[in-house]
Amino acid sequence: MRWRHLLSSAAVAAALALASPPSHAATPSTLVWGENLPAGLDPHAIFDVPMQFVLLNVYDTLFRYVGQDQEPQPWLAESHTVSDDGLTWTVKLKSGIKFHDGSPMTAEDVVYSFQRLLKMGRGPSGAFKPVLKAEHVTAPDATTVVFKLDKPYAPFFAALPLVAIVNPRVVEANVKDGDYGSAWLSSNDAGSGAYRVDPATYQPRVALDLERFPEHFYGWSDNPKPIDMVKSRPSNETSTRVLAVIKGETDSTDGYLPADQVARIEKAEGARVARDESMRIFIIRMNNTKPPFDNADFRQCLSRAFNYDGFNNVLLKGLVDRNPGPIPKNLWGNPADLKGYSYDLKQAKVFCDKAKAAGAPIDRELEIHNQAENEQAVQASQIFQSDLRKIGLNVRIVPSQWPTLVSSTAKPETSPDMWVHWVSTYFVDPENWIGQMYDSQFHGTWKASSWYRNDKVDQLLREARGGKDRASREKLYGEASKIIVADAPDIWVYNTVALRGLTNRVKGYKYSPVGGGSEARWMSVEN
Repeated sequence: MRWRHLLSSAAVAAALALASPPSHAATPSTLVWGENLPAGLDPHAIFDVPMQFVLLNVYDTLFRYVGQDQEPQPWLAESHTVSDDGLTWTVKLKSGIKFHDGSPMTAEDVVYSFQRLLKMGRGPSGAFKPVLKAEHVTAPDATTVVFKLDKPYAPFFAALPLVAIVNPRVVEANVKDGDYGSAWLSSNDAGSGAYRVDPATYQPRVALDLERFPEHFYGWSDNPKPIDMVKSRPSNETSTRVLAVIKGETDSTDGYLPADQVARIEKAEGARVARDESMRIFIIRMNNTKPPFDNADFRQCLSRAFNYDGFNNVLLKGLVDRNPGPIPKNLWGNPADLKGYSYDLKQAKVFCDKAKAAGAPIDRELEIHNQAENEQAVQASQIFQSDLRKIGLNVRIVPSQWPTLVSSTAKPETSPDMWVHWVSTYFVDPENWIGQMYDSQFHGTWKASSWYRNDKVDQLLREARGGKDRASREKLYGEASKIIVADAPDIWVYNTVALRGLTNRVKGYKYSPVGGGSEARWMSVEN
């Protein structure tokens, strides 16, 4: 097949262009982490996978997903109650919690954190803004926080682990021009988590050192050999990360290893590949507002022109599972009888011809943007480009970076024609995927970057969001999924098994679909 040769050439070129691996020799009690860093450190401003590393290590949340648990576990919270109408949530805090500056955490600090998030309107605020006003988060006493929702919101509990609790005293001391202290917090620390930031080491997306916080409220008795320092040192090239792990210079890759790199690590003596069931779906987005992507027949054409089997089973060697719709197959709400699209270039050509006959400008050069540092995203773009040429479509691959792609999706006119990414597990509820991807009220966020609009889907998703019992919500999500797939706003490719390279000296690695196993407090290193 032609795309195999294309990929082989690309792989050879990448190998020849390898940069020197990072020279951070592993030392006792130091973990060198190789996953991407976020563009800034403010957990209320950025909402993406790299930020999970900061959120889980530097900050604490009321509840937390631990390991493979699909229900949040109490973390800062000791207990919670919910009123019969589902509108009032009362949370009791544990005692003895300290921020990194030594000051005690109280309920007022939790209130401040939620209010700051809602007033800023950035990061994970989208999960709460439709149902929660800042003034409706209150603290009747030092250990009690009360949330009064405007209307029932079934995913509320699942989404609570999204919100980092920040220290208002250090944040407010650094507010400038009404920025909520975000400029300062983008390179500093206001947390209470198991690790604290060394600001002098931080370079956005390049380097960050974290030091263990001995007074963390959870204590360290469960881990007799805790990691004292975490050095985050990502690399722009997958091959470079893998080589660094094999040499023992870095302790981890990211969790997106392509099949050839999995084999490479598994042949090494001092490294292994952690394989964990995930809820991360791989997707090619289409900007439904830009001609010809505003034509449903054209989107149907593209949905039939991606070689799902070739990508999933040949290139990725069956390490992933075909996922034909917008909810992970291993999560409730995904309809068992959902019929997705299959690779069929003849049928694709038929739909493209229909779109052209209707006036869709399918002869223009199309663009597909991807994260240049991610080999799988590049490979998917190359396969797609090759097959689309066979049906007469001209596609240009545009390498980019995650922050650039995210910022571009704020407006329909700047959103790419197509772009390749994953939708990971930020909280375990269909709302995390189908709800925030296809309800039009989320337009302007990267999750809703296809700019899809269907009034019936909006109605179904909003009804599901307010439902009380899982059975009724599941039915609504199933109906919405079938409508969305029929409209083909995007191309859904697979649900992944997380594949992360680790040195053998890393012990206690605890994978969670939320955060991908990047929480260092569970780990130790042995030489």
